[in-house]
Amino acid sequence: MKTQRIFPGIVLIGFGLYFFLEHSQIEIFPGFFSWPTLLCIVGIAFLIQAYSGNEFDSILPGVILLGFGAHFHIVENLDIWPDNIGIFILIISLGFILRARKTKSGMLHGMILFIISILLLFYDKISTSFGILETSTANIEKFWPFVLMGIGVYILIRKK
Repeated sequence: MKTQRIFPGIVLIGFGLYFFLEHSQIEIFPGFFSWPTLLCIVGIAFLIQAYSGNEFDSILPGVILLGFGAHFHIVENLDIWPDNIGIFILIISLGFILRARKTKSGMLHGMILFIISILLLFYDKISTSFGILETSTANIEKFWPFVLMGIGVYILIRKK
């Protein structure tokens, strides 16, 4: 981090506000005083650091921490919110995409993760709409983790 004052300043302000609200017993919503709120505070600090300090590599951890914290709050308060691994992959993909918009690198990785997250989130609907292919999708379901690992190995060893 180039400017060392933005991130710790925002974290300290956020934690101070969190502890003040806790001490004053002002609960913004049920479950506010829990660890997901702390994740959100650190994620917001990373995002402010990224955009105000022009350190765009901080976008990815900011989106991940804010997104995971928000997810854990939302899943506790909304019954319609999916509690699926696809949500976590979607949050990570959005982090890659937002970072790629500023750094001009990593968009492909974000799009691959986005497609995987959509497939995971809507797997039941996709498999039922292709009712004829249920046996072949069951076979694909066994091998797709190896396909993902193969893509990861390819990304690691390919030369630019």
